[in-house]
Amino acid sequence: MGVTDETWFRFLADRPHLSEVNFWRPSGGSFRALTPGEPFLFKAHYPLNRIVGGGFFSGFERLRISEAWELFGEANGAPSIDELSRRVGRYRKQAIERTEDPFIGCIFVRDAVFFPDGSMADPPPSFAANLVQGKTYDLAAPETADYFNALIGRLLGATFDVDLTGPWHRSGPVYGDPRLVPQRLGQQSFKAVVLGAYGRRCAVTGNKVQPVLQAAHIRPLPLGGEHRLDNGLLLKSDVHILFDHGYLGVDPKYRLVVSPRLRSEFGNGDQFYARAGTQIALPESRRDWPKSEFLEWHIDTVFKAA
Repeated sequence: MGVTDETWFRFLADRPHLSEVNFWRPSGGSFRALTPGEPFLFKAHYPLNRIVGGGFFSGFERLRISEAWELFGEANGAPSIDELSRRVGRYRKQAIERTEDPFIGCIFVRDAVFFPDGSMADPPPSFAANLVQGKTYDLAAPETADYFNALIGRLLGATFDVDLTGPWHRSGPVYGDPRLVPQRLGQQSFKAVVLGAYGRRCAVTGNKVQPVLQAAHIRPLPLGGEHRLDNGLLLKSDVHILFDHGYLGVDPKYRLVVSPRLRSEFGNGDQFYARAGTQIALPESRRDWPKSEFLEWHIDTVFKAA
């Protein structure tokens, strides 16, 4: 449960089409309280002090204000990047100069729902008035199970009680639980977590020029893929195009594979042939590495072997 100000949630509540939102923190920091797919509730500061909505945690990443605006725009809860900077500066108690572009902590929440004024909920009895960062709860704890059962049912649009005794997410880097909602990670969240996992470098070339870096799906959404970190690669734009068209691939041992048709059709591609057989750059955490079955699917289905 995170604590927010009224300006942020009122702005987003007036824009119901923005279902994927950035619950930002003014300082970078870190966030390990939740596993992707678990519920995240919004509680307004005093004096309102009510639960005003919530959604499902997708991931966390430290982004510069400009990056957060580029990825989420108004879904940051502000009408412009200048207003976003002003609000961040207000919480830091020091204005942000135009030349500054500091990092903020970005908690990504998908399928966000905001409750009308007449149906906002009281906070849990154990939520202390002086808490400003938020608090985590065991949803199945007897003393709060009924409370969260009703709230999460509202997030899901359910008219029935939700069983909180079972698992609420899958292990590993799967963003979301299809038992709860049909989507995984939102599109913008997918871009952000892939960018962070690969250290803002192209997995094939090592290029660090961020405007040309793109989060690529190994198995595209129209062909059964999902917004999952282990279904993603951070690639330079031209590498992304060649990967999507089957001129480049990555085998299950994470080695770059280059199609002979790149040379035969275009008489080019020496930079890629020189890298063929070498391992691509991978995220620091092994659980975030591309999943072998997705790489095999791409090799078998998309890659131009001859």
